[in-house]
Amino acid sequence: MKYLVLGSAGQIGAPLVNFLKQKGHEVETFDIIDSTNEDLRVKDNILLKEKINNCDFVFFLAFDVGGARYLAKYQHTFDFINNNVQIMENVFSELKRTNKKFIFASSQMSEMNFSPYGVCKSIGEKYTLSLDGVIVRFWNVYGPEKDLEKSHVITDFINKAKNDGVINMLTDGSERRQFLHVDDCCNCLYIMSKEYDKLDKFKEYHVTSYNWNTIVEVANIISKNFDNAPITKAEQKDGVQKNLGSDPNENVLDFWKPMISLEEGIKKIIEDMS
Repeated sequence: MKYLVLGSAGQIGAPLVNFLKQKGHEVETFDIIDSTNEDLRVKDNILLKEKINNCDFVFFLAFDVGGARYLAKYQHTFDFINNNVQIMENVFSELKRTNKKFIFASSQMSEMNFSPYGVCKSIGEKYTLSLDGVIVRFWNVYGPEKDLEKSHVITDFINKAKNDGVINMLTDGSERRQFLHVDDCCNCLYIMSKEYDKLDKFKEYHVTSYNWNTIVEVANIISKNFDNAPITKAEQKDGVQKNLGSDPNENVLDFWKPMISLEEGIKKIIEDMS
């Protein structure tokens, strides 16, 4: 297989590229972080056309997104919405032109219509259905991150414990989340690409750990890895997801299951970021 990973320098994209190469596959990368020629917002991008033409399978992971702090600051802005609309318009047009097999990375927030990020992902899902692609909804995938402005909660807490000696939470920590280590995520995406022709394209595939944890529980796990670093809570509630969300469906469990516990995954991230 020759894979193309759009968003190949991202939190999921970079580990996925390495995972696919370790499996012996040829992998083409595409990310604006690597080159301005790899800007998916540019209409009729010649390089994108060439790479999609020459691949067997596309992982559409690219999006303007970050953790809760980033979304709270930017998701209601014109640039955030416009960036993601342009990315989707250009990529889905090329996928339609070439009729390539592809997986679109969505989110459990796609049902949260109060969130511009969620609405953008919902639109992406509609595009995907129209092109007979596969939708995966990620539930808080975590892994090592370099861009601190976009860091998600686990890497954010690790950085705070490591650099500041205290974990200052943005909320009171009562909100519940499901977290999945990026290695489990990569394995799932790979299996789905191999089983692509057997998948029901009208189903949603929720890629998650199927375990709920509060944010304060996550903070406590991280604190224990840093000599019980103190934790401070804010008074405000979750303003990004508003602590909403239904349970994930279990369609993906027909061919995959998560293997890395939250405690194990956090330790791996701490080692990777040390």
